[in-house]
Amino acid sequence: QVQVVESGGGLVQAGGSLRLSCAASGGTLSIVDMGWFRQAPGKEREFVAAINWSGGSTYYVDSVKGRFTISRDSTKNTVNLQMNSLKPEDTDVYYCAAGRRELTNFNYPSFGVYDYWGQGTQVTVSS
Repeated sequence: QVQVVESGGGLVQAGGSLRLSCAASGGTLSIVDMGWFRQAPGKEREFVAAINWSGGSTYYVDSVKGRFTISRDSTKNTVNLQMNSLKPEDTDVYYCAAGRRELTNFNYPSFGVYDYWGQGTQVTVSS
């Protein structure tokens, strides 16, 4: 059974940076992509960024383009999310996800494409 564990959340002032990391373990040969979602209380989980293991194609929600960068280390089954120029509206619980299906330009933001989820890490950006 694949397990996904996030780390690196915390409190930062607006304009600052944080780096989230996510490690997948157990049965990871089936994993072909990983991504990040975020969710505020009472709101739906929102896609943030994702990356395909093969070819390294990346996908971002418009609100984070130019500020966030997703990267991977496929040998270690880890993915990182470098978050710069953080804004108070980036405050959320961030969830890492791993999937067994290749991401495309159509399916990447879909919650159902991802098979395994972490427990989440809190990111708080103060104004």
